[in-house]
Amino acid sequence: MLESKTLSHRMADGVIIAVLSICSFLMLLPFIFILSGSFVSSEELLVRKFVIIPHHFSFEAYQFIFASKTIYHSLLISILITVVGTFINVLLTALMAYPLSRPTLLYRKQLMLLVVFTMLFSGGMIPTYLIVKSLGLLNTYWSLWLPTAISAFNLILLKSFFQQMPDGIEEAAKIDGCNELQTLLKIIMPLSMPAIATFSLFYAVGHWNNYFHALLYINDADKWPIQVWLRQIVILSNGGFSDSAASSEAVIPPGTIKYAIIVVATIPVMIVYPFLQKHFAKGVMLGSVKG
Repeated sequence: MLESKTLSHRMADGVIIAVLSICSFLMLLPFIFILSGSFVSSEELLVRKFVIIPHHFSFEAYQFIFASKTIYHSLLISILITVVGTFINVLLTALMAYPLSRPTLLYRKQLMLLVVFTMLFSGGMIPTYLIVKSLGLLNTYWSLWLPTAISAFNLILLKSFFQQMPDGIEEAAKIDGCNELQTLLKIIMPLSMPAIATFSLFYAVGHWNNYFHALLYINDADKWPIQVWLRQIVILSNGGFSDSAASSEAVIPPGTIKYAIIVVATIPVMIVYPFLQKHFAKGVMLGSVKG
């Protein structure tokens, strides 16, 4: 009986492993196709609509993308926008979530209702644009940082995370002479690194992938992030950039350019994610169990 049960368990494990392997392959297949499609020539892509292993490797799409110095400049701008924007997001979210997590805060429930209200209703694009314009933020990077400085969803999750902190930590900090701000910055936030890393990744990916706000608020092409330039490459039909380094005779290789752009836009996030994976997984689990 024990042997048959063990055999049945092994068979069940084999079936589960097989199903999960098939699901994993199906999820990885689009990424493999995009990566392979970015390294094939335009002629081969016309003949072979679905490419997993290129017959002849070609770097023409990447050569075209990086033919202009503008791309490197916009890449540095994207890194600046992402790093500074993520810092502002995390700092302001923590500064608002911590007091809302304290039961002694006056009008705490009313403030939370206002936060939840913003998740259901927003002013819309035109009122937001008018506010940004009236504040003199047009054509500055502050127009990309301040309107989205705090995510209501992340705020609620971080508030729930702070509520799980033992009250003794705050009381011990007060005995040591810390005020509320010092308690948050020196004690609560270091103890909340899994949650901070999780929300930092969410905010960073949002900043890195965002191009619409840059198109809306940034008029100077020299201040455009890389996502806007990659979008310009897709919609242009005869190549060329706004600088003299780009060849006026350059022609966008059809088909492969789209896949190469996806790879270029994805690689930075894939490089950063392994360093935050441990904290990210722990933060998500804590939020799902205790939130």
